[in-house]
Amino acid sequence: MSVSVRPLTPALEEKARKELFEDPNRLPSDLQSIKDWLAKQPHLRARTDDQWLVAFLRGCKYSLERTKEKLDLYYSVRTTAPELYRIKYTDPLFEEMLSLGVFVIIPTAPGPDAPIVSVIRPGKYDPNKYNITDIFAVTNTLMKILLVDNDNAIVAGGRSILDLEGVTMAHFLQMTSSTMKKMVVLGQDASPLRMKGTHYLNTPPGFETIFNAMKALLNEKNKNRLFVHNKNYDELYKHIPQEALPAEYGGKAGTMDEITDYWRSKVKEYSSWLDEDIKYGTDESKRPGKPKTAEDMFGVEGSFRQLEFD
Repeated sequence: MSVSVRPLTPALEEKARKELFEDPNRLPSDLQSIKDWLAKQPHLRARTDDQWLVAFLRGCKYSLERTKEKLDLYYSVRTTAPELYRIKYTDPLFEEMLSLGVFVIIPTAPGPDAPIVSVIRPGKYDPNKYNITDIFAVTNTLMKILLVDNDNAIVAGGRSILDLEGVTMAHFLQMTSSTMKKMVVLGQDASPLRMKGTHYLNTPPGFETIFNAMKALLNEKNKNRLFVHNKNYDELYKHIPQEALPAEYGGKAGTMDEITDYWRSKVKEYSSWLDEDIKYGTDESKRPGKPKTAEDMFGVEGSFRQLEFD
């Protein structure tokens, strides 16, 4: 039984073996188990290509049960939170928002077995013109490509730099409790990409309120991977080498515009794959047992209903 999965580099192969318990001899049967299970799920329309499924196996350290749960959750979010996917790469708004440079993923990791790094600059979009969920929809398109295209991301995980320069109260007010919950469910629970840390720069007044609310939604492991550096870039460089960052941060990874260009051409390269991907999701009316609803998945209890800003 041959599998069509891209061979890993020696450094990533070693990391996958040690940290993710990857065993190339077992891979064909693990993939087949997941495909057999998917074929028996009346409510699930999922991609079944090997490169896609191996991302979920790796993200779940080869626990077949967790892989099934994650795949189900990943596709359920498409049904229960369609606004996170509403902007297609063919929409003029997609190009408009991509050009703002709010979110980029640096294509080359800082080391052979290092996590991939993304830079998020919410201050680059006008909150009177755009909404955070639309920005997230554009981000999701890039993240989908990343899952099949970048082995460092899948084996080593991802780190984020959240640069809040220029962020205003109008930006914060878009971060409702339900929006935050959706982002956490998708980013932490449904995505196979393992979060290896978020680094906050240039934090404005009002930041603590959002930060604490978001932190409360994270699991313990991810709570311990949040780092607030504010203006202390040297602290950031202890985690992510400066030369691996975009030129705007004193690095050698190209300018933010050049990195955006890279992703523009990646989206073109994956255009037919993205067209095909639209058909996948869940039909909750066919789910055995109780259908999943937005209220079940993102219902936010008590203190998160309304965030109070001082």
